Amino acid sequence: MDVAIRPVEPGDVDTLCEFLEDPETKAWWGTPTPEEDREEVSTGFAILVDAELAGWIGVDEETTPDYQSVGLDIMLGPGLCNRGVGPRALRLAIDQYVEKGHHRFTIDPSAANTRAIRAYEKVGFKPVGIMR
Repeated sequence: MDVAIRPVEPGDVDTLCEFLEDPETKAWWGTPTPEEDREEVSTGFAILVDAELAGWIGVDEETTPDYQSVGLDIMLGPGLCNRGVGPRALRLAIDQYVEKGHHRFTIDPSAANTRAIRAYEKVGFKPVGIMR
């Protein structure tokens, strides 16, 4: 299975929004409006598995020197969890930002989303606290 990332293209947005309607994804995504969903997934990286659109990585890059960091979020299409896609795609995104000089990366999954937390730990993330 070949995993790659590239910038989101306008033609990706409808499919990514369809992925957000998957009940497992929707349970963690919250309840934004369709317009907010479209805006959210129109930037960042498209995840490709064997050259097919498979998910999305959101990126919030802070470039202020004293606070330089990158916040990441990820969403996979139906049937792609627990197959190693998430950690591989995140590593590709992180590598791109390391090349740009970043060394701080943050994620903020729900404390109850153990599947996401396991995927993040595979990439090297460690819990530093729980937001309440």
